[in-house]
Amino acid sequence: MTKHRASVKDILRVLFVYDEGTRINLFDSFPWLASFFRKRIYFALLRSFSDVVFTILIFWGLFGPQDRYNPVLFISWGIWWTSIVLSWFFVGRMWCAFCPFPGIGRILQHFSLSLKKRPPRLLDRYCTYIATLFFAFIIWAEAVFHLKYSPLGTSLLLLSILTGATFFALIYKGQAWCRYFCPMGKIIGSAATMSLLEFRPDLEKCRGCKTFACKRGKDALHGCPVYLGAFNVRNNLLCLDCGHCLILCENNSPAFYLRHPLRELIINKGRHLTCTYIIPFLMASQLSRFVQEKCSCYQTWKAYFGHSEALTFSLVLGAWFVFFMLLIRLGTRLFNFWEDELFGRFSPMVPVMVPLAFTGELIYRLEYFLRHLGEFLNYFGLGRVNISPLGLKILSLLLLLCGFAGSIYVAYIFYAKEFKGAVSFKNFLAILVLIIMVEALYLYYS
Repeated sequence: MTKHRASVKDILRVLFVYDEGTRINLFDSFPWLASFFRKRIYFALLRSFSDVVFTILIFWGLFGPQDRYNPVLFISWGIWWTSIVLSWFFVGRMWCAFCPFPGIGRILQHFSLSLKKRPPRLLDRYCTYIATLFFAFIIWAEAVFHLKYSPLGTSLLLLSILTGATFFALIYKGQAWCRYFCPMGKIIGSAATMSLLEFRPDLEKCRGCKTFACKRGKDALHGCPVYLGAFNVRNNLLCLDCGHCLILCENNSPAFYLRHPLRELIINKGRHLTCTYIIPFLMASQLSRFVQEKCSCYQTWKAYFGHSEALTFSLVLGAWFVFFMLLIRLGTRLFNFWEDELFGRFSPMVPVMVPLAFTGELIYRLEYFLRHLGEFLNYFGLGRVNISPLGLKILSLLLLLCGFAGSIYVAYIFYAKEFKGAVSFKNFLAILVLIIMVEALYLYYS
């Protein structure tokens, strides 16, 4: 769109009518927003606040009362996790710009207590697998060791992520942990593909650049913390939305755009390796957690396997993961189109499943938040709030319908526009049946 203040009509059109080329530059419509990103003191203050809060949480979990009423549990699993999941849909990976885990590493690098090496290119090839395994372990440990009710376990988890981020900061410059290994970063990056907002360069302005300061740095200012630079940003998987490139760019190229929330999913069509493994695992983990917490049959299975939580949950998780991997592969085959000479290999069923996958995670986290909100408020003498089971069920139903609508919409755009003529109506109906089947599973177990 041309440079002007966007009207309500413009905003609604971008949000609800898919058009690959239509988006709104928020820096043009809201100049104060650009000023916020350029004044780095705001980001420094938010990061410092986050560092202080997480330091308190870690110590409170390690040395505070070891019962389910320790506020560390609700703040970590209720407020923090739920806030991160909600942020996926609105601001992409911006949480990563304020994340406390790189805090100690940044301090050490500031005082030159780092080797500041460049990360080897080998990391680009294998980091996705490693980070996905880290994320899988976190979900597995959360369920098997019931971390949502263990202050000590929660603090040890936070401390382990902090240790990883600090270790890599001692070796590599920038935020190598965030770029390559952070398990939270991979899941947030995958979810950010359906965010309402995106940081993107104006490639016409970038073509005349000779310094590439946004990546290399300039004077005393360091370049992009995750080694991208504005000119390399093509999706939301890696960009932290931190705005660091704004103060480095000499051509005023980076901009913050409002877009259709499914735009990136449709454009990329499941081309990136990160989503290929994260999405089926995330869906499998959600149904496994729902089964563990709500189905009486789980206790029967657990007794059969010698009351081993680790073995029982692992088998349930593995079964669901195989199920979703096969479902996604079948859906991709039904599209009759999964490879292109220029575009490469892709999996169109992955973006079809993304709205349901992340809606499912939001439901799981919101349920914990709402069920334990009253206990948290009562702990500080702020009264007690009781959320009825019926209210939770209605909220879950509404969210699932939103995710279902998003999945149907992506599938329809692929059928009617992106792969027009390549997918038969019969195959399209089969794809819809698969989506309905997944929706029914979520409705039944959640």
